[in-house]
Amino acid sequence: MKYYNYEEFREDTLALVGSFNAKKFDAIVGIARGGLILAHTVSEALQIRNVQTLRTELYDATSKRDNFVLHDFTSLEGLSEVLVVDDIADSGETLQKVMQHLEKKYPSVHFSSATLFYKDTSVYEPTYWVRDATEWIDFFWESDFKVES
Repeated sequence: MKYYNYEEFREDTLALVGSFNAKKFDAIVGIARGGLILAHTVSEALQIRNVQTLRTELYDATSKRDNFVLHDFTSLEGLSEVLVVDDIADSGETLQKVMQHLEKKYPSVHFSSATLFYKDTSVYEPTYWVRDATEWIDFFWESDFKVES
């Protein structure tokens, strides 16, 4: 397991934003929960106020569920370019299903995807990513803020 700290996140987010080559996005969609922190920081870097979300359920902690659930809260009508972000493309199933769903719902929108990590065994390759994942990633936001009950 690799612990991923704030400084690495900050550096990687700036590198990710730099890889967009000044491409202009009308909105950012963060996949809850892992993509929300990245969606916020990318929106700050690109000065995009239109940040939306959808929520998926495929994992419980480190266990994969039998069913995929998607709760869509987006409203992207009339937009041209939208960036979809998540923390990692591990199995890639979440990102693949989200992208298929959004492309079907909004056929006139061009979607790009971005993650911090990409595993080469993923069924979906994001448009942009920063690091290759070779082990389980313990993101600082998953471990540093746990409150023991």
